[in-house]
Amino acid sequence: MKGAKHLENKKQNKNSMKNNYMKTFVIALAVLCLVAFVFWYVMGNSAGKEIDYTTYISDVKAGNVSIVEFGAEKINVTYKNGDRAWFYKNCEAIESAALDIAEGRKLSDNDLRIVPKSSTTFSIVNLIYPLLLISLVVFSLIYFTRQIRGANSKSFDFVKNRARVSNSKVKFTDIAGAKEEKEEVQEIIEFLKEPQKFTEIGARVPKGVLLVGPPGTGKTLLAKAVAGEAGVPFFTISGSDFMELFVGVGASRVRDLFETAKRAKPCIIFIDEIDAIGRRRGTGLGGGNDEREQTLNQLLVQMDGFETNEGIIVMAATNRVDILDPALLRPGRFDRRINMHTPDVRAREEILQVHARKKKFDKKVNLKQIARITSGFTGADLENLLNESALLAARDNRKEINMKDLAEGLDKVVMGPQKKSWLITDNDKKITAYHESGHAIVGKLTDNGDPIHEVSIIPRGGAAGYTISMPEDDDHHVSKAKLMDMITMMMGGRIAEELFLKDICTGASNDIERATNIARKMVTEWGMSPEIGYVSLNSSEEFFLGRDYQSRNNYSEEKAAVIDAEVKKILDECSNRARKILKDHSAIIKNMVAVLLEKETIYTDEVELLLNGTPANEVVEYINNKYAEGKEAEIKIGQEKPAPVEDPANKKESATKEAAPEEKQEKTDNKQKNKEEK
Repeated sequence: MKGAKHLENKKQNKNSMKNNYMKTFVIALAVLCLVAFVFWYVMGNSAGKEIDYTTYISDVKAGNVSIVEFGAEKINVTYKNGDRAWFYKNCEAIESAALDIAEGRKLSDNDLRIVPKSSTTFSIVNLIYPLLLISLVVFSLIYFTRQIRGANSKSFDFVKNRARVSNSKVKFTDIAGAKEEKEEVQEIIEFLKEPQKFTEIGARVPKGVLLVGPPGTGKTLLAKAVAGEAGVPFFTISGSDFMELFVGVGASRVRDLFETAKRAKPCIIFIDEIDAIGRRRGTGLGGGNDEREQTLNQLLVQMDGFETNEGIIVMAATNRVDILDPALLRPGRFDRRINMHTPDVRAREEILQVHARKKKFDKKVNLKQIARITSGFTGADLENLLNESALLAARDNRKEINMKDLAEGLDKVVMGPQKKSWLITDNDKKITAYHESGHAIVGKLTDNGDPIHEVSIIPRGGAAGYTISMPEDDDHHVSKAKLMDMITMMMGGRIAEELFLKDICTGASNDIERATNIARKMVTEWGMSPEIGYVSLNSSEEFFLGRDYQSRNNYSEEKAAVIDAEVKKILDECSNRARKILKDHSAIIKNMVAVLLEKETIYTDEVELLLNGTPANEVVEYINNKYAEGKEAEIKIGQEKPAPVEDPANKKESATKEAAPEEKQEKTDNKQKNKEEK
């Protein structure tokens, strides 16, 4: 995107230069036309009209002429009323006759004046015309010279750096969570404020700080906060801004950037997406890749080479640290690497509170609950969630954001907007209902499944329906049992179609793809296959143009067949588990399908009711009452947990079922108590 934007800016600059040249040409042409018009007007009015020789004779004899002026080619006549006229003297005879007639008339008319050919008369026109012509030529030369000089100076601006300099106003208070990350950069801030504190003791402050992490985790924001806390100039530039069509421009821009930074030190240079120029060297075929390597070489020299750039801290951000050149990561260049992780539940709550400062919320909004159900969200995702919720509230002409807006905003961020306008046949609805019910029931009844947040047959994003499960805790390690349950849930949709519709469709393609990828990683990367053992058999290199032209497998064809067999074994095992779960709970599946066809979307509480054996009509009635009371958003987010609606006939049996977990918990508590006493 940034490269495309740069090319677009270049095209705009070229177009603007063409427009300037055209503007210059038009202005010069207009001035020339104006001068010509003035000259024509003045000369035309000064010369008067053309007459013939006969008219001249009659006007002179009638005494109407006051001046007769004999020129080189024509005779000018000025009348007593101020009019002017002229006629050509075709020969000397006419000139002589005209002179004789004028002199003859002058004897009787003292007002007639004759200007002979040898006399010179002063005319303002003869003075103005040369001056205007000279002025026009001088003006045109000066104007065009300045335009050409300006165009040439701009044409060499491409060798200068494209960094934007600013004084960052971002502080650490604007960054929620990231406690350890802020501690890592604290000494850099102190060095920029008091460098002598470190130099006196002989300490060397890191020259470069590399921020590594997924998109949206706050790498750029942390760099801005460092500059804001230190109060130093902040140079920001993207890795793609160094690259240009011409060879050597990137290296020149690197030199110019550091020369500019030296004049403003102490300061911070922040290079965003440094992987654009920092990829491993020796991987290209020439051309643009050689230009990239020259740019990288110059950056390496500037950071830790023959030149010293004390007082300049280089910070960079990337999410592809695996492809960076090793020379860029060694001590003396990027000494420190800070990993920016996705926030945990406590950090998510703090991030939500930061982004909620300038927004108005209803009193019932519970950001802590929102943080709990948004596991895996980055800071950018959380900001986007609140923004989408604010847009929904503004669309409904409300002044405050409520839980309903947050619930809809969450679904919109995760799955995309609903497609309620799509015309969907009853058969498609039925297929989608069974498919999503299979996901929900299997996911709910597996031991390691995440809580079901929402089940819907309304198209959203690119899916015909969806089942959203939200983990309650942030698990940093995923066990084999949980992975098997995840695959089992993914296969639940296809198995439900097979069991209850006696047919299968194309809607499970994404489920099968994701399940296969997990199973293959279990076998080749995570050592979870007894047949393969604790051996890593993943591709030795990723498919990455600029390093290798294809990935290489470090195992034989025979071993590949074993891997495929193990992957199929895992998928078959999970499919059989899903089939057994759905067969044992076929009545629940049918009830859930009936509710989905009626209401199109159900949430956690409705899923719980259906699993407790509540009939479909009672669940529908419960949904109607919930929406009538306006509590659907609170229940959807999980703030309010209503008591399950039960059939009175099954009340005794249900009470028995509920007593078992309580007894189990009581036994566990007693066991723990005895253990502590012992």
